[in-house]
Amino acid sequence: MSRKGIWSKAFTGLFGILLATSLTACGGSTTQEPAAPTTTEPQKTETAAPAPAEPAKTFKIGVTQIVEHPALDAARKGFVDYLNENGFKEGEQVTYDFQSAQGSQDTAMTISQKFVADKVDMILAIATPTAQSAAQATKDIPILITAVTDPVSAKIVASSEKPGANVTGTSDMNPIKEQLELIKEVVPTAKKVGVLYNSGEANSVVQVDIAKSIAPDLGLELVERAVTNSSEVKQAAESFSGIDAIYVPGDNTVVSAIDTVLMVGEQTKIPVFAAEGESVKNGALMTYGLDYYHLGRQTGEMAVKILKGEAKPGDMPIETQKDLQLILNLKAAERFGVEIPASVLERANEKIDK
Repeated sequence: MSRKGIWSKAFTGLFGILLATSLTACGGSTTQEPAAPTTTEPQKTETAAPAPAEPAKTFKIGVTQIVEHPALDAARKGFVDYLNENGFKEGEQVTYDFQSAQGSQDTAMTISQKFVADKVDMILAIATPTAQSAAQATKDIPILITAVTDPVSAKIVASSEKPGANVTGTSDMNPIKEQLELIKEVVPTAKKVGVLYNSGEANSVVQVDIAKSIAPDLGLELVERAVTNSSEVKQAAESFSGIDAIYVPGDNTVVSAIDTVLMVGEQTKIPVFAAEGESVKNGALMTYGLDYYHLGRQTGEMAVKILKGEAKPGDMPIETQKDLQLILNLKAAERFGVEIPASVLERANEKIDK
């Protein structure tokens, strides 16, 4: 090929390359690469931190007791023990404000008014006078009563079946007929029975009235001695003459001075029969009746239902002791000079030897 032909070819090729480059740069290409997809980052939202848990409620229970003596103390202990064992432990889920009226109705009212001012969550009223004071002081705070003989006669509740308002609890009404029958069984020759009680305690008056209505059918005559405070109990006991036994009903004034009654009974060899087990443990001869510790536990069972919101006081019937017991004191029998019949020994639920 001639030199001219070679240069002509070279020029043509170079021109083609330059032309193609020029078209591409000017966007002349008809084929476009697909655009890369745009990705949007998802927006991050902050999750709110959970609210702190509400602290568990601590319930405050005001306990008002007319006087301190073994029976009422046992009822209080039974109440506290039941709550401790059923989710309301003292110092954790519940706190108590314990107050004793020292036998004074006026002090009992002052205590109840203090509980209302302190806005306690519940009141436990032990014995009739303190239950009356608590019921008068508030119609809103739940009130549990115990060791109250006849809450209807004492005007604490409207009825035992449906108390109404804010009060419920347990009664310590004694099986008085069975208790007088026990006296006749142990002392078959008994004709006169001395009865010590506080005429100012509504619960005691109710018990004595029942005993007076039953006694004649058993061939018994009741000889009454009424007191107004514990300092009169010893003199009243010593004033009995010609009686065959002493019967102490569930009277707070007399039971708080039971030691003086027992002393007189032992000196004169007149056996003392009690209405409840704590007095027997402290030296009375025997009883067929209540165990106040278990009565307190029974009251505690009712309180737990109220604290849990499962029941309202006004809808809960007043309860009585579920299990009565025959309790006798063997050492007391020796001190009183009494021989306990085999029939009584065989039936006894508890025999105390001290």
